[in-house]
Amino acid sequence: MLRLRDLTCGYGRSAVVHGIDLEVGADEVVSVMGHNGAGKTTLLRAVVGLLPAMSGTVELAGEDVTRRAANKRVKAGMAYVPQGQQCFAHLTAGENLRLVADGRKRGRALVDEQLDLFPALRPLLARQAGLLSGGQRQQLAIARALITEPRLLILDEPTEGIQPNVVAEIESTIVDLAKRGGLAVLLVEQHLGFALQAADRYYVLRSGRVASAGATGAGAETSVREAMAI
Repeated sequence: MLRLRDLTCGYGRSAVVHGIDLEVGADEVVSVMGHNGAGKTTLLRAVVGLLPAMSGTVELAGEDVTRRAANKRVKAGMAYVPQGQQCFAHLTAGENLRLVADGRKRGRALVDEQLDLFPALRPLLARQAGLLSGGQRQQLAIARALITEPRLLILDEPTEGIQPNVVAEIESTIVDLAKRGGLAVLLVEQHLGFALQAADRYYVLRSGRVASAGATGAGAETSVREAMAI
């Protein structure tokens, strides 16, 4: 679903991510790990088109989207949930969902489907989004992204500042979505337990380069810790 080939990107003339090769298969969850400053968020911003590639290519479902604007990539099937449980704080939770669903053929059904995935949001639909807890806002942010019916869901630190019980719910939802088929997930995460349990494969970035990659499972945590020098 996603293939990065020798991707280099950064800010201005300064490269932050260097020569990254990365793949996410259809219906696969892939995690990207690394310390702060390793280049994880920069990589995601280049994937979704918020940063230009200095060199290399970004392919979505076999199609080169390297030079496409971010909104064109969304139309092609990418959805991005950045750090910080972002939402329209002055709107209610329900209004946040309907804003994305408006104009879509299955708008109302799409909202209902996300509320089935995140039932904790149902009693909060009339509450201003800015008054929700961090975990509730994160669920809302993911639900909004899923309303666009993406082929690739990109999540940046979805567990940051979230209480453990909500982390478990989000992990379960991500895994279930991938198992249903039709959705690949690229997950940037510092929470090793979450990243390795939710993902099928992993990459570790260090100083903007891939330091380790492999399948999750037996021995993966040791390899990740060694690559991160924890």
